[in-house]
Amino acid sequence: MSGRDLFCQPRRFGRGAALTLVFASVLVAGAATGSLPQQWGEARAGSPGPARSTASAGHAEDVTRAAEEAAADGKSPMEAAERAVSRSGDRWAAVYSEGEYQEFQDSLDGRYTGVGLEARRERDGRIEVTKVQSGSPAADAGVHAGDRLRSVDGRPVDGLPVTDVVSLLRGDMKDAPAGTAVRLGLERGTRAWTETLRRALLSTDSVTVHELSGGITVITVAAFTRGVGDSVRSAVEHAPPGAGIVLDLRGNSGGLVTEAVAAASAFLDGGLVATYDVDGDQRALHAEAGGDTGRPLVALVDGGTMSAAELLTGALQDRGRAVVVGSRTLGKGSVQMPRRLPDGSVAELTVGHYRTPSGHAVDGRGITPDLEADDGALKRAETVLSGLGDAS
Repeated sequence: MSGRDLFCQPRRFGRGAALTLVFASVLVAGAATGSLPQQWGEARAGSPGPARSTASAGHAEDVTRAAEEAAADGKSPMEAAERAVSRSGDRWAAVYSEGEYQEFQDSLDGRYTGVGLEARRERDGRIEVTKVQSGSPAADAGVHAGDRLRSVDGRPVDGLPVTDVVSLLRGDMKDAPAGTAVRLGLERGTRAWTETLRRALLSTDSVTVHELSGGITVITVAAFTRGVGDSVRSAVEHAPPGAGIVLDLRGNSGGLVTEAVAAASAFLDGGLVATYDVDGDQRALHAEAGGDTGRPLVALVDGGTMSAAELLTGALQDRGRAVVVGSRTLGKGSVQMPRRLPDGSVAELTVGHYRTPSGHAVDGRGITPDLEADDGALKRAETVLSGLGDAS
């Protein structure tokens, strides 16, 4: 398992949900938790208003009522909302403090507060730095990929889940904004030392592109932050003529649905991308015309592919545009909308679900790849592309 200090933060979910990466919880239509597209997504990106609802109308009213009653009694509306969410069984619901929600909004713009590390837990429980973001506090301090992270602010991290380590690196959002210090215990070979870094407001690279032998272009999308759709389209346009493309969505925890639809438009010539329901009303998302429909395409997915990334995968698979390689995706196909509570905190509550063009329900089921592959998924993708042949 691996994680980034930029993506992870403590989240408050309903019963049955777990601590996850920040984008992972942005819903399907607007963010990792599933904000609604376009007209809904705009409201989601600004100040939350009263959430509309489906069969969850009573659930939403229960959460709001619990928060209002707590405020009237001089108690914490946020804690009351958390208890109400827990009782509801809404597994994707989340309750944010006002500061957490602002961080969440910033994350959709590709910004985060952290030190610029990615890490993974080895089989023996050790935490290893896997990547250091250029220009970050960690890079400036000379931290390298391959270094062992032994402690954060004096707390040993061996054996901890990466999500917990990332939470320690980021700190509490009220007490650890940009400029606050965090002390890391590090090890490289026989050298062990302590480094004090100051957290900074950093930007993520949600889209990275590299070329394999034979001109195959690999477009890796980490999350659907603002501008990702245009970046994917640009990468497709600049790929070698006729060469295949691997769209790597492994570990992509979702993001803005409008950006996922824009990414789909890079490979489709219009047509249906997904349907979704709000208040029982069925709505549809369509790709723009003019995408590259001839170039061979493989989409890579795994158990960390979720939400908006599953929406995109389902569209490319159902429309016969891509061969999907990897392992079954997570299965987060629900739509959430925000509700502002009396103390400024925000409850994100499920109001609907989306389906792929063929009507496949993603929530709780995920997307099954056309070809199963684990560690050798990228090599399998290369083989598939060689079989698909030259698009020209």
